Amino acid sequence: MGNAHQPELWRDVYVMLGTSVATLVGLLFVVTSLHLDEIINNAVYRVRARNNMFYLLSLLVEATVILIPQPMSVLGAELIAINLILLQFHLRNVYKFHYKNRDMGIRGGFSVYAGISFIVSDLLGIGGGAFLVDWSNWGLYLVTASYVTLLISVALNAWAIMLGVGQSEKRTKAN
Repeated sequence: MGNAHQPELWRDVYVMLGTSVATLVGLLFVVTSLHLDEIINNAVYRVRARNNMFYLLSLLVEATVILIPQPMSVLGAELIAINLILLQFHLRNVYKFHYKNRDMGIRGGFSVYAGISFIVSDLLGIGGGAFLVDWSNWGLYLVTASYVTLLISVALNAWAIMLGVGQSEKRTKAN
């Protein structure tokens, strides 16, 4: 396989992943606007919806930089930067919802295991970027594992928001 970037081998994967993420961004806007009152009035849902949007936009940027024709070392540096920003964000959230404001984290369904999966995803992305800087194709495998892990985590987080909003609406109708 050699050490060339060979973007043609990854193009279809990242077109599909980027398209999926762009679709999810649109769906998140629609769902948020349909349940705006519940999300605005509940700090937990508001934070989770904002975080999901941030994660999805980060994934969209990541797919874009992967699809841009550029030297592999530049791509690696960009992916390291993106994943360092995500790592800082995820570490802050773990601290905020597991240590500092545990009650809000419990009400919001925060799981330290979910936090760990986000952090592992970031570390995979950073490692993959480092491999790419070193001109190793293995970096894209790690970056893709990072990308898919974060995408699945966001989808599960969106599902939890939807269930929570549904339960809130059910309680409101019952009262």
